[in-house]
Amino acid sequence: MELTLDKKYFIEPERPPKMQYCSKCVYPKSSAVPLAFDENGLCSGCRSASERVEIDWERRKRLFDQLISDYKNTTGSNYDCIIPVSGGKDSYYQIHIIKKVYGLNPLLVTYHGYNYTSAGMKNLLNMREAFGVDHIFYTPSVEILKTMNRMGMLMMGDMNWHAHAGIFTYPIRVAVQMNIPLMIWGEHGFMDLGGMHSYNDMIEFTYRYRHEHCLRGYEWYDFVEKAPAYGEKLDKQEMITWMYPSDEEIEKVGVRGIYISNFFKWEANDHGELMKKEYGFIEADEPFERTYRKLSNLDDMHENGIHDYMKYIKFGYGRATDHVCKDIRAGIMTRDEGIEIVKKMDPIKSKDLYRWLDYVGWTEEKFDQVADTFRDPRVWWKTANGEWKKDNLWDG
Repeated sequence: MELTLDKKYFIEPERPPKMQYCSKCVYPKSSAVPLAFDENGLCSGCRSASERVEIDWERRKRLFDQLISDYKNTTGSNYDCIIPVSGGKDSYYQIHIIKKVYGLNPLLVTYHGYNYTSAGMKNLLNMREAFGVDHIFYTPSVEILKTMNRMGMLMMGDMNWHAHAGIFTYPIRVAVQMNIPLMIWGEHGFMDLGGMHSYNDMIEFTYRYRHEHCLRGYEWYDFVEKAPAYGEKLDKQEMITWMYPSDEEIEKVGVRGIYISNFFKWEANDHGELMKKEYGFIEADEPFERTYRKLSNLDDMHENGIHDYMKYIKFGYGRATDHVCKDIRAGIMTRDEGIEIVKKMDPIKSKDLYRWLDYVGWTEEKFDQVADTFRDPRVWWKTANGEWKKDNLWDG
């Protein structure tokens, strides 16, 4: 017997419930980084950020001193640790602490996704000379990158999945191959933005965090399996860059990833100014369209641009919101000032889209059609004339 459902279950509501926004910063409940709100409407990201002023950072530094002493010159390698780097201000800060302050010999490892801005590339190439360190600089096949750009967009609305997977996989592969157990990461992104953990948890890098959150539950084999359905072709041997080492390989070397933000107070604005002054770090050649900061995400011209526009399409906010929230929490911007910036910048469809379309061979019409399939129904609704609408902080 054929199953039929009552038509009413397919009727879209006129609009979703009113969106909740943090009472201090401007994050919505629909945040891509999970948030929790307390009885006063304060988000978990703001609560976690407030812990930084209460931490005894001198004690944390002593803990780091002890941790580093346990690894220095004891690995059997020429290197004391690996630092995964994009060439950004935070990468510079990590190297500054490890090389200049502690005198360790780190190996820098970069996954290059082929989207560097000119300023980002200059900063990346400058690191080796500025700090006197060795640097592995790895670029996968550009044709494979194009395929993964297209498939990432179709599968999850993220053309940059390959880059997230690359930076959280390739350096770990190098650690295993070269027998270097200690890895130095910057800040824990989901803790920094959304308060996933407390600063008192002293969280370390895990495969689970990489897989479930950074990679959204996808792995290289999903791309190989799904490629034919999208008219693409990927072979297993082409995907080694994104293959995470086995548990046995990790355990044999003792690979451990620590976040330096657990030991030194993390303030990206201060890092940027210090790195400009001490090591010649340069900002973007021209302002970004979707955020006011000129020191962030220079390693990928689409990260602040069309990749971030997809976050706006999916969740209703973008990079300007991320940066505003950081600056509100740091006490250098008011919420009202932040709202005006977000109102102006978050909706912009940036012109770097046309570089990406040419890169992968798509039309803007196809991009828009695919993008619309990823709109979060908690955020977006359609008017009678087919226009997409969402609830905004400044409307209520």
